[in-house]
Amino acid sequence: MADTTTAPAPPTEEVANLHLDEVTGERVSKTELKKRQKQRQKEAGKAAKAAAAPPKPASKPKNAGEEDLNPNQYFEIRTRHINELLKNPETNPYPHKFHVTYEDSKFFEEFNHLKAGETDETKELRIAGRISNKRASGNKLIFYDITTAADTASTGTKIQIVCQAQLVKDGSPSFEKQHENIRRGDIIGIVGHAGRTNPKTRAAEGSEGGTVSIFASEVVLLSPCLHMLPSVKFPFSDPEQRARMRHLDMLWNDRAREVLVQRGRMVSYLRRFFEDRNFLEVETPMMHPIAGGATALPFTTHHNELDQTMYMRIAPELYLKKMIVGGFKKVFEIGKNFRNEGVDLTHNPEFTSCEFYWAYADCYDVMDLTEELVSGLVKHLTGSYKTKFTTQHGEVYDVNWEAPWRRVEMIPELEKATGEKFPPFEELHTDETNQFLRKVLKKMNVECAPPLTNARMIDKLTGEFIESTCVNPTFIMEHPQMMSPLAKYHRSKKGLCERFEAFVCKKEICNAYTELNNPFDQRLRFEEQARQKDQGDDEAQLVDESFLNALEYGLPPTGGWGIGIDRLAMFITNNYAIREVLAFPFLREEKTNKKEKFAAEVVDVEPLPVEGIPHK
Repeated sequence: MADTTTAPAPPTEEVANLHLDEVTGERVSKTELKKRQKQRQKEAGKAAKAAAAPPKPASKPKNAGEEDLNPNQYFEIRTRHINELLKNPETNPYPHKFHVTYEDSKFFEEFNHLKAGETDETKELRIAGRISNKRASGNKLIFYDITTAADTASTGTKIQIVCQAQLVKDGSPSFEKQHENIRRGDIIGIVGHAGRTNPKTRAAEGSEGGTVSIFASEVVLLSPCLHMLPSVKFPFSDPEQRARMRHLDMLWNDRAREVLVQRGRMVSYLRRFFEDRNFLEVETPMMHPIAGGATALPFTTHHNELDQTMYMRIAPELYLKKMIVGGFKKVFEIGKNFRNEGVDLTHNPEFTSCEFYWAYADCYDVMDLTEELVSGLVKHLTGSYKTKFTTQHGEVYDVNWEAPWRRVEMIPELEKATGEKFPPFEELHTDETNQFLRKVLKKMNVECAPPLTNARMIDKLTGEFIESTCVNPTFIMEHPQMMSPLAKYHRSKKGLCERFEAFVCKKEICNAYTELNNPFDQRLRFEEQARQKDQGDDEAQLVDESFLNALEYGLPPTGGWGIGIDRLAMFITNNYAIREVLAFPFLREEKTNKKEKFAAEVVDVEPLPVEGIPHK
């Protein structure tokens, strides 16, 4: 039998000396109980004191600030702040004038020789630019990274501005007042001198470490940016957003400015090229009573006073040829055209072209001039005849623009591609040829949108089997007459005309021909176009009686030419989308119910009364 062990009972005397702690329910010694009671009284007193004290403001995290705001919050806070500054003439953030006296594009060339820690205080520099970054090192040292505005000298120069309290001159606003209202994105004016910073980590004394900068004695806010600029946290890369806010795209993306500067240089080169060869630049009407000069659907407008329907011009051709009739030998025009077509990667309803007309020349003279002009243009802009072009799908074309260019005759090349013998050139406009072309389309499995006119079907086959081979610049020549109502018939191949189109990267860039100057033939061509219009081709031309009348006074043998500046700029700047080479591309209507407030609405600005002045 196992032994049973019983725990000894506590001495009765010890239990009698313990006291009950009513808070915890424990029995403790008298000393411990008093200790606990005193501690509880002390804590109760602190709690009562804290309850009676006014509430403390919530402490702000160390990293809390503007960088923690979202764009909408930043806009509202900044807008209200700038509106307060406007109420005091002394803090007006929109001054009328700041004298910029220094050409910023020369800055690094002029001061790059400075060694670390050196400054050049012999020359005062006054420049202006937009802040892309701001950083402070204590309360008395601020760095700004600015970008100056683009012009023909540069696409904008990036310069570091060093602001030290000790550089502020007597009589100028204090260091704090100069900088307290300046934020990233603001446009500022700077007065200072050049120097190179002296970093502590430079490799050796007298080395060229550090950054060539402007050491500012005064900084002036010229125009505040109310919106938060893009950042890693809030990027700005969506193509649709970039197109709709093109001003911000140009401001933020260096590439956007570079492309537009390159386009401007391209137009300047074209102008100089023609002027150097005695071509006269002219201007012709933008609104026409008849849409002529090209095969395209026009935009229609209306003249209220005359109650007359007008057409935005699709091409300046007919007016320019009238000038040749009027006694001018060489004319050219750079301007806008408008075609009521779709919007895609290579088409914009409003586009820029350059057209010239050259009396006593033919399409073969114009072909040679085209090679000289375009290859010279590419060499001038890029320093080489060879460029790269990347398609939408990432395919890279190596393009050689150097003359001479490949030349391809249209109909013989289509015969090679389709394996079919085409009807004689002089029969290409007939109904029999129409049936032949339908069979060829079916055989080659090519779809052509209606109406299935001879011209549209041949054009479709050309696009499928010839244009698709034109990566390097290529002339496609000798089109059928019915495709070219304004071109002169071929001097030795009846049924064809003396015309060429130039293609690069599988896209057309220019169109030219020996101009038709026979008024009898021209009337027949216009009537053929009218017949195609009756068949449902909305892009076919109408009979222009005014132009026919001009031809009756005599148009000398003439070569005419037109080039699409937008599309040429695409290939030279390596952009597959036409919107990238347009300052403000055409955009579809944005369908959204979301409406953000403007700055004036945020601060409830009341509009001033306006006195209407009748138009005189």
